Amino acid sequence: MDDAYCEMPAPAPVPEDTGGPYAECVLCREPTEYPESTKGATLCPVCAWQEAGRTACSG
Repeated sequence: MDDAYCEMPAPAPVPEDTGGPYAECVLCREPTEYPESTKGATLCPVCAWQEAGRTACSG
């Protein structure tokens, strides 16, 4: 049996907590766990979870 099939992927790096202002979620405008200096579209944990569910179910 191939053990590579059961390997877990490496976890995504967690953004460093700067304690400063946080970026807004692009969907609900709630604060995220990312600093304002983060590039790209930032999502709060709730919207990220919902987006992952929509993407997984879109076939």
